[in-house]
Amino acid sequence: MPLGAVEIGSSGRSRLGRALEVQILSTGSYVPERIVSNEDLAILGCDSDWIVRRTGILERRYARDDQATSDLAYEAAIRCLEKSGVGVDQVDLILVATMTPDHPTPSTACLLQQRLGAVAPAMDLNAACGGFMYALVTAAQFVATGASSCALVVGADLMSRTTNPEDPKTYPLFGDAAGAALIVPALRGEHASCLLASTLGSEGCGGTMLCVPAGGSRQVLTPEAWHSGGQYLRMDGRNVFKWAVRTVAESTLDLLAATNLQASDLDQLILHQANQRILDSAIEDLGVSREKVFNNLERYGNTSAASIPLALDEAIAAGKIHRGDLVLLCGFGAGLAWGTALVRF
Repeated sequence: MPLGAVEIGSSGRSRLGRALEVQILSTGSYVPERIVSNEDLAILGCDSDWIVRRTGILERRYARDDQATSDLAYEAAIRCLEKSGVGVDQVDLILVATMTPDHPTPSTACLLQQRLGAVAPAMDLNAACGGFMYALVTAAQFVATGASSCALVVGADLMSRTTNPEDPKTYPLFGDAAGAALIVPALRGEHASCLLASTLGSEGCGGTMLCVPAGGSRQVLTPEAWHSGGQYLRMDGRNVFKWAVRTVAESTLDLLAATNLQASDLDQLILHQANQRILDSAIEDLGVSREKVFNNLERYGNTSAASIPLALDEAIAAGKIHRGDLVLLCGFGAGLAWGTALVRF
């Protein structure tokens, strides 16, 4: 059966995670200095009007040639720690969500651990654009069970290095960034913070909709694979869009039903910044006001695993999230994989 005929449905739905007494103590983010506008991409054959009309993106950031994913991760981590007042010696777990690691091995998390000077276990997680949600929920489990008391979670990607400049429909969509969050046990009392509910899921039958074919053990990056562009991300945009729209709505409604809440109870929605039409569909499907759906897509494009922590950090800085607020976080992407969580700040 061709990919376009695959019915992606409820087989990938996972059960809902229970409430965890953890809190996001602080956040931090970093974007490279280089701003690349739609007009800057015209030389590559990219149509500025098409980009805006189809995605809502006006510009994105690209890392310098001497920067790697761990460099962006480090900058976001430092900013996060500075805001928290927590010393790096107190961090006892480091998780880095990325699909663009510095190397196949060692992990980017280990490189970050060394540069920070932390004494902590460190590992990478790869769930692409849903990666930060996977890392966040994993860290929350470590903290809630006492296996960690202070977990540093970073989402970082250099998407400009894995998209094909000769693909005018895909290349303009992505940018480079990093975001971080510090997860600690929640303080008890009135309006206590917690990860109220969460769900992670995958539908591997749609894996080829978003993939980098070469560079792994299935297809070694030979000179032939390189010349055919096998090292670059390939995307079936139409079908990914349909899947993402449905996944955001279904996973959100699942969490709301499980917690006896309504969409109107949400104070802010931080969704993966992939496409303006996906954000608009979420607003329509859930019946929430546009002001409650944070949007920085036009300035950064799709930054994969960095998308949610970058948006979360900016939303907090802009005063859109306050103590006691109920915030929905939802990430989705290659795998196909997604993660959605309700967080009481």
